[in-house]
Amino acid sequence: MNEGLEIHIARRKAVVWLAREKVRNAFNETLIASLTAAFTRLGEDDAVRAIVLAGRGPAFCAGADLDWMRRMAGYSHDENYADARALAAMLRTIYLCPKPTIARVHGDAYAGGMGLVAACDIAVAASSANFCLSETKLGLIPATIGPYVVRALGEQATRRYALTAERFDAAEALRLGFVHAVAAPEALDARIEEILAAIMQTSAHAVREAKRLVREVAGRPIDEALAQDTAERIAAIRASDDGREGVRAFLDKRKPRWVSQYEAELAAAEGDDEEM
Repeated sequence: MNEGLEIHIARRKAVVWLAREKVRNAFNETLIASLTAAFTRLGEDDAVRAIVLAGRGPAFCAGADLDWMRRMAGYSHDENYADARALAAMLRTIYLCPKPTIARVHGDAYAGGMGLVAACDIAVAASSANFCLSETKLGLIPATIGPYVVRALGEQATRRYALTAERFDAAEALRLGFVHAVAAPEALDARIEEILAAIMQTSAHAVREAKRLVREVAGRPIDEALAQDTAERIAAIRASDDGREGVRAFLDKRKPRWVSQYEAELAAAEGDDEEM
């Protein structure tokens, strides 16, 4: 089920396009279900090394769809809770995806759109993009997206922008650490390709474990339990196939298996392109 999305996979890179351009890629229950299914499927696909989340049209994501909001206005508490749980599950699916995820923020990201950006591992924004936690203007709060936004934006900045619903630009998002890089609109894809190229040099297994490491040690006290945990993690990864291969390749001054395989696939794909 990809309703509201376009998904393209090439050379181990998947691009998930939000394709509801007429409503500025705003959420409804169908898009939420489609995103959950897409990131679940791509996360399990061994042919995919990285996932880019992008948007068609002028906006990255404007938050909630107006028609969906009209329906929600008549929901009971239980119906609202079920609806919010679906949104929470979608964000968690993106956040826990074992593959590196990159938000390509070419345009405005408001409300739930900021949640999408925050749930991704890496965010690259066009210099013309704007951000806004607009919920309090509508008498609402950024509850479901809150855990991700607070982690990405920081408690102090989230407090300000959640309370005031002020809009801030890409330069401020970069200063606050909400996005990792800002590029001119015409240079956005080139900047993302640089990041993807770096990811392709890494071990898929190590990347998956590194994601889990960051997620599970963040905020924990640096005590004996954490020391034992991290020692166990490095012992396990050293003994893994990729760990052994990576160290051997480094000592032998050669490329590790996963880099050679990717370069061979890339060369073959370029050869096919030339023939076409």
